[in-house]
Amino acid sequence: MKIERSSKMAMFKRAIFGDLKAAANKKAAVGTSLIDLSIGSPDLPPDERIRQELSKQAAKSDSYGYTLSGTAKFTQSVADYYKRRSNVELNPQTEILQTMGSQEGLIHLPIAFCNPGDYVLTTNPAYVAYDAGIHLAGATPYYMPLLEENQFMPDFSAVPEEIASKAKLLILNLPGNPVPANPSNEFFLEVVAFAKKHNIIVIHDAAYSEFYFDGDRPISFLATQGAKEVGIEINSLSKSFSLAGARIAYIVGNAEIISIFHELKSNLDFGTFQPIQDAACVALDHAEEITERLRRIFKKRHQILVEGLEGLGWNVTPSNGGMFIWAKYPNQELNDIDFVFDTIEQTGVVLVPGSVFGEAGKNYVRIALVQDESLLQDAIGRLATLNKVHA
Repeated sequence: MKIERSSKMAMFKRAIFGDLKAAANKKAAVGTSLIDLSIGSPDLPPDERIRQELSKQAAKSDSYGYTLSGTAKFTQSVADYYKRRSNVELNPQTEILQTMGSQEGLIHLPIAFCNPGDYVLTTNPAYVAYDAGIHLAGATPYYMPLLEENQFMPDFSAVPEEIASKAKLLILNLPGNPVPANPSNEFFLEVVAFAKKHNIIVIHDAAYSEFYFDGDRPISFLATQGAKEVGIEINSLSKSFSLAGARIAYIVGNAEIISIFHELKSNLDFGTFQPIQDAACVALDHAEEITERLRRIFKKRHQILVEGLEGLGWNVTPSNGGMFIWAKYPNQELNDIDFVFDTIEQTGVVLVPGSVFGEAGKNYVRIALVQDESLLQDAIGRLATLNKVHA
């Protein structure tokens, strides 16, 4: 029997993470201890209260039916969290929709709103799932480069009028992956004005909204005047509450956008396991306490890596938040992909080449803050020996 790929499969890039894992496993097989700073999967366990609630609810015999969408308890917890965190009022019945992780929502949203020939404005570099959703919808991505000279923020004035007039969606991610830039109220006001002018739906991916180290927390897009008229925010419990494998997130904002997307989702899935939703309620109801501990840990990790890398001559992008470091390595005679694989071979430290997130990521690497302090210190020591090899 001949098995053939569909023509759509040509749109999807081969993920580099499998190749990184293979290279790392090859080193491990000869006795090299690995320090994996590649995937942004939290290494810290969920808060004990979250785990206890999940266990308690999973033990109940009536917990195993379809939920169809977010339970009333879950959507109310989201509404309460947004009111406390950002002073944003949300209607739990019409302005909140539970998704099976933020990636599921981000990939399916373009299908609900785009036709072939439409444009979706997104950034370069950006989270790779955005492209997957755009291509599945038959739309065309238009990339806004995130450049050092613009503080790694998109420049809407550089988007050609003929592109903006055909754009249906604008996808933003602040603080971001891979670039941990933080939004300002002035920037979000600019986003709202741009969206209104061109009749574009805004999707703000706020997966890293609780990852900040000093000062004020990153603002919610929905806290901006007029934001709910033009868009939605999608947030996840994967990163902020160490629930990556639970696959639970939510979309909040414009009721009409959410209603249309709910129509699509009703044809795709029957909701997230109720005990997971109940555990997520505990996370949201105790968010301030739980995330404060996480921030202290990640702030220290960030400090160790930034100071260590800068001491080795790396150019680290300044950041007051996020789960990643975005940096240019020294001695750039190697491109970023070759550099990363050479780093695995020479040191056993696993990073991600910036160019996998887009053309503007060339000669950068992304480093995830997902190992404890002693391993991060060890990683800096190993990277110092790499500098000597390349000197």
